[in-house]
Amino acid sequence: MSSRDAIFAALDKCNLPDAPMPSITIEPNNEDLMGQYEANLAKVGGTLVRVKELSEVQAHLDKAMADGQSVVCRVEGLNGNRELDAKPHTLQDLDLALVNAEAAVAENGAVFVRETASGHRVLPYITENLAVVVKADTLVANMHEVVKNVKLESGQHGAFIAGPSKTADIEQALVIGAHGACSMTVYMLD
Repeated sequence: MSSRDAIFAALDKCNLPDAPMPSITIEPNNEDLMGQYEANLAKVGGTLVRVKELSEVQAHLDKAMADGQSVVCRVEGLNGNRELDAKPHTLQDLDLALVNAEAAVAENGAVFVRETASGHRVLPYITENLAVVVKADTLVANMHEVVKNVKLESGQHGAFIAGPSKTADIEQALVIGAHGACSMTVYMLD
């Protein structure tokens, strides 16, 4: 018997009674959610830009394209200068990706992005700079609140993204962009 099979056989012999999941009740801090979100997004290296309409976001995209950046835009009604290719590896030199986020979380500055919003699950991670559009009315206080609204079916991909990619696991030196985008801008649509 392999060690793997031995471990599974031992686990099969354990007859633990079924236990209900614990009830977690954490009162959300709903005081100045937008202020909390902006402060926490800044702490993790992101930038919040409040906008009233999508044309303001398009102006930012137009500036990036005028500066020679390649831009993929996955937000309906806005335009980039590059199409999403069927092969994700062709995105290796992408400067800016703009996607829709489904929700924002004040306690940690995160947004929730579905694979369907990005077209490729790799898009938010492979781009040099990530930007998201999220509606202000989706902002909630904490992760306990947001998970009530986020439903993923088996095989679906979604991620909570908070600021640019960061790691400090080598010599305790902070590296931005090692495993994903080097910057993150959140356009909060009022």
